[in-house]
Amino acid sequence: MSKVAVESEVQGNVWKVLVSVGETVSTGQTLMILESMKVEIPVESPAAGSVHELLVSPEDAVDEDQVLVVIEAVIT
Repeated sequence: MSKVAVESEVQGNVWKVLVSVGETVSTGQTLMILESMKVEIPVESPAAGSVHELLVSPEDAVDEDQVLVVIEAVIT
């Protein structure tokens, strides 16, 4: 397994976190929703695996390219 860092594509706020540490996720699954300029932006998992680390919480401000989640990816 390898670790994959999921980064924010925009500056904004964490509106909702949809996963928890240890949860199994699939490629393309929405992990959280960011809010930027009144627009909801889904953050999707780039790989299947499990959530290794959540680095933000709801209402946190985030910067562009900030690491939000670390996924322990399953390599097939």
